[in-house]
Amino acid sequence: MKRYLIRLVLVASAFYFIFPMIPGVQFHGSFLHALGVGMLFAFFGWIIESLAIAISTILTIGTLGVALIFLVPMWILGFWLLPAVGLRYVADFMPESLSFTGWWPSIWAGLVMLVIGIATSGDDRKRVIRTREVEVVE
Repeated sequence: MKRYLIRLVLVASAFYFIFPMIPGVQFHGSFLHALGVGMLFAFFGWIIESLAIAISTILTIGTLGVALIFLVPMWILGFWLLPAVGLRYVADFMPESLSFTGWWPSIWAGLVMLVIGIATSGDDRKRVIRTREVEVVE
């Protein structure tokens, strides 16, 4: 839970402090607006990622794995575009708070979001297992 709160604060800080420095990105509002836009971005990102995984799964199963020839390079080359698409949807949903002049500014902003996501990601289950092992050993 703490990691998600840290991620939300970092995303809101990116909206409020970093995005205005990117040419072609405009954010209007307070830090509370940035928190709200960050929550909406997280929701849209979850939907976009779920749809991408579902479509990949359906194509892989439907073609008995042949689609992986095309899907694997698409995932390798295009995984960094998913945050940009999410940001564009947020900008379309809340044009009074966030706007982009084109795809390139949204791609640069998406790369910022990707770095924040990578920096705050991790597997909590490994930590829980390690904690339990230490307790058992003691």
